[in-house]
Amino acid sequence: MDHIKLLILGSGPAGYTAAIYAGRSGLTPVLYEGLQPGGQLTTTTEVENFPGFPEGIDANDLMDRQRQQAERFGCEIRSAMAVRTDLSARPYHIWFDDGSEVTCDTLIIATGASAKYLGLSDEEKYRGQGVSACATCDGFFYRKKTVAVVGGGDTACEEASYLAGLASKVYLIVRKPYLRATQIMQDRVLQNPKIEVLFETNTLGLFGENGVEGAHVVFRKGEADERRYDLPIDGFFLAIGHKPNSDIFRPWVQTDETGYILTEGDSPRTGVPGVFAAGDVADPHYRQAVVAAGSGAKAAIEAERYLATL
Repeated sequence: MDHIKLLILGSGPAGYTAAIYAGRSGLTPVLYEGLQPGGQLTTTTEVENFPGFPEGIDANDLMDRQRQQAERFGCEIRSAMAVRTDLSARPYHIWFDDGSEVTCDTLIIATGASAKYLGLSDEEKYRGQGVSACATCDGFFYRKKTVAVVGGGDTACEEASYLAGLASKVYLIVRKPYLRATQIMQDRVLQNPKIEVLFETNTLGLFGENGVEGAHVVFRKGEADERRYDLPIDGFFLAIGHKPNSDIFRPWVQTDETGYILTEGDSPRTGVPGVFAAGDVADPHYRQAVVAAGSGAKAAIEAERYLATL
């Protein structure tokens, strides 16, 4: 069984940045890529809001560069996903889906959060071609176009309001006959002339030749007055929540009711000595690559300081 001084779980901006900082500090970190090498960012296409790329950069290219930079500074990258942990005492014990297991002195959890989807096959078909789970990331590409947002909570209302500042028309598709958002967010949406709320409406599928051109929707599904029709749109945004990838850590670290790991103040410390959380797994608010990268840097710095005390 391997024993690792600093173990990083996750290969998004948080994980790779932690690896870069730790590697430059001579900590010889080991990073496990997890289920989605490159993280959630690789589900989009072009990234235009990451500093240093004035012309934008392909998301997979950006993550490949971060991986190469981590390797340059001595990080060993392995392809497996953690499936079980024991963080009851140091050295911490981690098991992986390939049957391997390791112990470590310090652990950086950067496993991210997975966007919730409706489960339509078309969501996968058009991912990166009109389907997105991040208005802040991809909204710019839909300036003066027509888009739809699915959801009825605060997140959906925030996404719709944000997109209304860019798009010419925003449909908010809500399966219930009411919004679940706070009153102030409801008022903001209902009073915006560019947003049309489609209550009691479900999405059945998407269509388009070279990307999303519309959605197949149904009003009052299963009712006597059910009505099916096609909604012409250029972009389809999911805003029905995210699930932080924290289940295997929850017996040991504190989380909120959704599963986001709680950290101490503005630090990445989890409350378990030598265990730190970075990126979307501990961030229910921003979920941006640059924010995740910054938290990864903080986690690596804290890990270095912790190791110096051992």
